[in-house]
Amino acid sequence: MQLGLIGLGKMGANMRTRIERGGHTVVGYDPRPEVSDVASMADMVSALDAPRAVWIMVPSGEPTQQCVAELAGLLAEGDVVVDGGNSRFTDDAPHAKTLGEKGIGYVDCGVSGGVWGLENGYGLMAGGSDADIDRLMPIFDALRPEGERADGFVHAGPVGAGHYAKMVHNGIEYGLMHAYGEGYALLSAEPLITDVEGTMQAWTHGTVIRSWLLDLLVRALKEDPGLTEISDYTPDSGEGRWTVEEAIRHAVPANVISAALFARFASREKGGSPALKAVSALRNQFGGHAMHNTAGKNVGETGSPVSDQSKTSPPN
Repeated sequence: MQLGLIGLGKMGANMRTRIERGGHTVVGYDPRPEVSDVASMADMVSALDAPRAVWIMVPSGEPTQQCVAELAGLLAEGDVVVDGGNSRFTDDAPHAKTLGEKGIGYVDCGVSGGVWGLENGYGLMAGGSDADIDRLMPIFDALRPEGERADGFVHAGPVGAGHYAKMVHNGIEYGLMHAYGEGYALLSAEPLITDVEGTMQAWTHGTVIRSWLLDLLVRALKEDPGLTEISDYTPDSGEGRWTVEEAIRHAVPANVISAALFARFASREKGGSPALKAVSALRNQFGGHAMHNTAGKNVGETGSPVSDQSKTSPPN
């Protein structure tokens, strides 16, 4: 099968290689000429036999929207477009409408596996019509892990379902990573534990918390014991926020995912989290508890209120 692939970054380039290993032909386009097979998106379309299939693998938002708009003018009735990036699911219906007006099919596909997907395969969550999904199945089969199709691929529902499933997947990922991070921090804080890395490595086989993410954490600790070379600054790429927003919309408690997302926000505060500074100040105000100043020393510990109580009444 032929496939046009737009976006040959870390994910896209590896996906191209895996698809080609599966016996298919990929014509890749990227704005960087040193990695692109063709000079333009129009050249990519011209190199494909009709009916064409084109996979978009670029950042969500405007870059994806620009690709969809350009493809709507280049492709023809009977062609199909896959958005395999981390687009918000609410973008899928407008994309499907734009392409559908020209008789072009649209599939959204969440792709999980990161840079390891080249060798291990990618977990795929697709949304779209039965006909479009069936037509693209040779590509999905080339990308997914070996074994039963159901263990690495799902047709999650109509257009939008694939990206919705991937959004929730990434929200769960936020929570899992933060739980491992908290466990690591607690082990590191306890003097009884003299081999933190070894303890976590021992969890990687036979335990109920073993996982690929844990394997990766152990790998990171081997490369940088104590994680001394990195800061705690942790970005978020959007899916965690969208998951929390959807939890609010559906009134579904998502305590762990929300806490993990907010912890990422706190990690990016310069000089520490203002919110936690406020908590510390309030503990001092109502209980006389010590606070830590910027030098790390205890200050403000008292047995009585530090402010004039005549101006502030206690809560009822």
